[in-house]
Amino acid sequence: MKKILTISSNPVVLDTVKKAIANFSRYFDSEYLWETSQIITYINYELPELKILDYTSEDTDCETILATINSDPWLHYGGIIAVCASKGKKRTLEELQDSNILCVLTVDEFKENLERLLKLILANQQFIFHRGLQNDIGNEESGSFSFHNDLLDIHFYSSFLVAYLYNTSRISTQDRFNLQMALSELLNNALEHGNLEISFEEKTNWMMENGEIVSLIRKKASEEKYKDRKIKIQYTLNDNFCTFTITDDGNGFDWRKYTEKNDELEEEPNTELHGRGIQLSKGVIGKLTYNEKGNEVTLKIKSQKDASNNIPVAMRSFETVTFKDKEVIFRENEQSNDLYFIVAGKYAVYSGRKLVSILTPNDMFIGEMAFLLNDRRSATVLASGNCRLIRIPKIDFLDMIKKNPHYGIFLSKMLSQRLYNQTHQTIALKKQLMEFKK
Repeated sequence: MKKILTISSNPVVLDTVKKAIANFSRYFDSEYLWETSQIITYINYELPELKILDYTSEDTDCETILATINSDPWLHYGGIIAVCASKGKKRTLEELQDSNILCVLTVDEFKENLERLLKLILANQQFIFHRGLQNDIGNEESGSFSFHNDLLDIHFYSSFLVAYLYNTSRISTQDRFNLQMALSELLNNALEHGNLEISFEEKTNWMMENGEIVSLIRKKASEEKYKDRKIKIQYTLNDNFCTFTITDDGNGFDWRKYTEKNDELEEEPNTELHGRGIQLSKGVIGKLTYNEKGNEVTLKIKSQKDASNNIPVAMRSFETVTFKDKEVIFRENEQSNDLYFIVAGKYAVYSGRKLVSILTPNDMFIGEMAFLLNDRRSATVLASGNCRLIRIPKIDFLDMIKKNPHYGIFLSKMLSQRLYNQTHQTIALKKQLMEFKK
């Protein structure tokens, strides 16, 4: 059961949420608040996975709430659906490129699309609500998504994919902005010029006359010729690269004309309105690979190696220590109970001279057993490569929890999740063993 916190005093927004939630009561618990200090307390202690942040509520300080969420990604995760009054405010919020914001909607768009958006969130919750809390991320993940000609779907899928990569530390902060821009541009190209066959000239004339492109997209998407066309995103994520392939059902285009820099393209008129999507994507990502037809494009970005994007605010004041390859962090049976937060690197765990596990930033901590049980070290831990850790003496960590009691709640949830995962892994192994014996 996931928690939805609706931050609003707007009757229209509240009524929309209540009606939508009624159809998803098996999956979501809901809470409704609008007083800023109360909201911050609730966020810190209840850690809701989904937040609906209504900028039309005048009594709510949405900027402070968003800053609170962004200040400590270790605690606050999941996603934000932002609601605003005008398209101008919508553009401003979208330009923030905030990794927590799944989408920005005007009030009218919110009324029309919330139920469909909740379905999308449920269908992709393993990405949206994932934050690496002792979850077992394999060396490679792959899959695909398919959707119709809808701008909301484009914004949703590009936002949550980038947020997932960032929150699982696969990409850096700078790569997050670059990938968000590239995916958005290429998906828009697939929609407009691929599936809907909107030419450069047609888009230019429409935008000069109407000042926007959304109405043309909706008009074209409803036509019989285009309404069943889809866009497909395929992804492969591994230790070396994050690879995305975007395919549309259109007739393709002469991609060489737009990927090769030449004087004719540089001087093409009306490019201040549009027409720079491919060049922008190449500029921030690098090489784009097209199929011969021109209805499929692949982009790659290097995976970040063994580093964490989510260092807790309260831990940043503690000492960061570095270890060289094969250097000992601590030894089995040693009397020490400092806790270590993993910033970067891999760590080999040995018990009785046998390798029992490898820890990465996804595991967050090293040495929590001796820390919690006030006991000797249960294993020997060695650095693998160049590593960085934040060392937190037990007395300082306990003092930190006194000042930030919601950290204690979070740690309890994290350890409970670890125990839950280990229990299910044990059950699965026993089942496999029984089947093997049979």
